[in-house]
Amino acid sequence: MSRWIAVLPLAALLALGALFYFFALRHDPKYQPHTLVGRQIPDITLPALKEGTPVSLRAAAAEGPMIVNFFASWCAPCEIEHPVLMGLKGAQVRVVGIAYKDAPPNSQAMLGRLGDPYAQALVDRDGRAGVEFGVTGVPETYVIARGGQVLQKHTGPMTQAEAEALAKLVR
Repeated sequence: MSRWIAVLPLAALLALGALFYFFALRHDPKYQPHTLVGRQIPDITLPALKEGTPVSLRAAAAEGPMIVNFFASWCAPCEIEHPVLMGLKGAQVRVVGIAYKDAPPNSQAMLGRLGDPYAQALVDRDGRAGVEFGVTGVPETYVIARGGQVLQKHTGPMTQAEAEALAKLVR
């Protein structure tokens, strides 16, 4: 009986090794699920960053195509991406920013320091909108057509070339 108890940890270790081999090593780490692409954006209402007034994302999409960018003041890649977003603003592309799991004063301070590239900045303090969109981390950007259909998703900080490609979709 004690012999089986000695073998049990080794069997558990072998089972974990097999799980790791079959699931982790054969999984593409660059794969990003884009479940919203081709579907309507979630029916979410968020408070505006400055005024706190509720803003419906579907109503904003009805006004015309837009880019929705999830960002946070605590996110270093968001600061790297920020000049690219400022370039989109200069090119007259409507970008709606959503401060993801961030305190509004921190988001306002970041935008005050770096410039505000957003036509509207909204607050997702508890992260529920991020869950509805399927956000895996910030920054994350969605291209939304007039009427609210998600055309494309971009994960991570955008380069200038990537931003220009996304901007073509909203023009």
